[in-house]
Amino acid sequence: MSGMTCAGCARNVTRLLSQVAGVADAEVDLARGEARVRGTAAFDALAQALEGAGYRAERP
Repeated sequence: MSGMTCAGCARNVTRLLSQVAGVADAEVDLARGEARVRGTAAFDALAQALEGAGYRAERP
């Protein structure tokens, strides 16, 4: 994931991911630039939610 530069960004990404239908839980690791999402949401839906806010999601 790119675009996260601070703890505020990490909180924002967590919030954005949590609002996507099908997400049961979202955790963001700022230092690693990674997010872990549990649930049934499709990657494309998660990526779209992030890209709309200026972040870029990448498949692991």
